[in-house]
Amino acid sequence: MATTLNQAPGAAGIKHLTEDEKLFRDTVRQFARETIAPLVREMDEHQKMDAELVRQLYELGLMGIEIPESHGGSGGSFFEAILAVEEISAVDPSIGVLVDVQNTLVINALLRWATEEQKKKYLPKMATEWVGAYALSEAASGSDAFALQARAEKKGDHYVLNGQKLWITNGKEAELFIVFATTDPAAGYKGIHAFLVEKSFAGFTLGKKEDKLGIRASSTCEVVLEDCKVPVENLLGEAGKGYKIAIETLNEGRIGIGAQMLGLAQGAWNHAARYAKERKQFGKPIADFQAVQFQLAEMAVDIEAARLMVYNAARLKDAKQDFVKEAAMTKYFTSQVAERVASQAVEVFGGYGFVKDYPVEKYFRDSKIGKIYEGTSNMQLATIAKMVL
Repeated sequence: MATTLNQAPGAAGIKHLTEDEKLFRDTVRQFARETIAPLVREMDEHQKMDAELVRQLYELGLMGIEIPESHGGSGGSFFEAILAVEEISAVDPSIGVLVDVQNTLVINALLRWATEEQKKKYLPKMATEWVGAYALSEAASGSDAFALQARAEKKGDHYVLNGQKLWITNGKEAELFIVFATTDPAAGYKGIHAFLVEKSFAGFTLGKKEDKLGIRASSTCEVVLEDCKVPVENLLGEAGKGYKIAIETLNEGRIGIGAQMLGLAQGAWNHAARYAKERKQFGKPIADFQAVQFQLAEMAVDIEAARLMVYNAARLKDAKQDFVKEAAMTKYFTSQVAERVASQAVEVFGGYGFVKDYPVEKYFRDSKIGKIYEGTSNMQLATIAKMVL
């Protein structure tokens, strides 16, 4: 099993957590290790999330961390959501991204942009039973997010949406989708609107579920909109301000992906450190060889640096200070660290690291997505360059 807290990278950073945060983190960590861990391999092989596990996430309050208690949520902080994503991702990044998208994207968008009526209608559901999804990407609209082609036409008391969305995380599980569409392509980003679209709305269907390299238990689906009727009251934010909602919500979401990648790296390190103490060659554990010690030490340095970046960005967000540069740096760096540490963990395991009987090959597969979704590494570098130059 994983190493103890005072053996693990980042132990020195414990003083930066309050007692309540430590308790919260430890509760999530215990749940992840005792409840999620036994299901990881089966969920990965079958590319399906365990429904009972999702229900337990709600029971623990992990699917509505920042939702106020008055709306049925936990009334926690953004930082606590980040801690939850980190600890869950150390065991299974697939479940980590489910919790991440729910909290740092969908719920954050609702808390900031929804009307009071929308909050009363949707937040209690999100806190207790509904999974959310964020539908921005399209076939020709990835890094160039505002090249989207999905159309929205206002007709009386509703909008009619037509188009296709791709790569939608939580697609299979979600009941509520934040969908971005334009009323006027010629207007560019100024024509983009955001809508709260329920899965049950007429004209809304799920298309292909992607067969992925990693985070296979997490569903990634196509969304098809064919004359999908959305009530006018389900417009999220102001008309024509969908671009602002998209950009500012994704800035927050990038800290969440940073937490996912941090947790992934920590999980891979935990397994590698334990195995190095057990695996014997030339009559002694390979952890006694300096070459392996140095490899594990370098991984620990990377993880500690990543943790400090994630925590700093999350603290800035909670303090309502500017965090855009820090969020971009965090996502860029943690995705690099996750891939590097997971790869090194495979090497520590040797031949066993290359087979599915041992856990590190999954961490390696899962790590690759960190450089791609919610803004590729190149897009993060572009943002960073603009802000530091």
